[in-house]
Amino acid sequence: MSVLVSVKGDSRDDWMPHFERGLPGETHHWDDGAQDVLPDVDYAMVWGPQASLVARIPNVKAVFSLGAGVDHILNLGTVPLHVPVVRYVGEDLTLRMGEWVAQHCLMHLRQHALFDAQQRDGFWKQHPQPGARDVRVGIMGLGVMGTHAARVLKTIGFTVRGWSRSPKAIEGVDSFAGMGELDAFLAQTDILVAILPHTPETHHLIDRAMLERLARDGALAGPVLLNAGRGKTQLDADVLGALQDGTLKAASLDVFETEPLPAASPFWRLPNVFITPHAAAWSDRRDVVAYAVRQIAAHRQGRALENVVDRARGY
Repeated sequence: MSVLVSVKGDSRDDWMPHFERGLPGETHHWDDGAQDVLPDVDYAMVWGPQASLVARIPNVKAVFSLGAGVDHILNLGTVPLHVPVVRYVGEDLTLRMGEWVAQHCLMHLRQHALFDAQQRDGFWKQHPQPGARDVRVGIMGLGVMGTHAARVLKTIGFTVRGWSRSPKAIEGVDSFAGMGELDAFLAQTDILVAILPHTPETHHLIDRAMLERLARDGALAGPVLLNAGRGKTQLDADVLGALQDGTLKAASLDVFETEPLPAASPFWRLPNVFITPHAAAWSDRRDVVAYAVRQIAAHRQGRALENVVDRARGY
């Protein structure tokens, strides 16, 4: 039995020492372009794997995502339906997402871009500022991370609403569900926070038509978009146009349709945008590996895997 590790965009040295400590003598790193068939591999740990990988591990019992997203696995279309795909869920990941969401809501609330520009110019001027209680934050995606972010924002004092595929009950948060309630949710949202998985239903969901339905009568004098979910849930061209023509007042964007964001992208030069490099919920490698090792040990003892992806829903 062995465990295969394949991580696109990261050095093997970022991951293998942790796996070797957790599963000594069992882990092997997959080199891109390798053609070997590995019948002894029973678990695969992957991020952005090549489509050909799955065919070369015919006896794999489960495929683990080394991040919160699973579309990089499901989009391959090569993982047999009887092989479970497991997503990463961890406290550290959830806490970091809450930090990012709270940070950027506060940056827009307290006009950080304006004061930063004044500092560069050596210009001292105060501006009227609303309080958190005057601003309505709407969170799209009320999974583990979205629910935690909602609670953090409530503690700060924001008025928080949530929208999800199915109804959710979170104390102090008005919940909207399904496409039939989306317009009502958007009409009461000053800051839209997207923490959505990428599925056929969410693909390019955030487009100009949606952005135009956000509230325009709020305390921030225009709607703001925060996207820390998946890049393909937004249509980049529509978001860019909305930021340029005032449909959106501002945005904080951690994800994009194309990543890394090309150096020539106009997003980089917009003064009303904060950009982070898909780092909102950056995961500590040690925590991700410990989660996978624990799951493998339990599964080998006959216990069920946790956080198995529902293929029909896509997450």
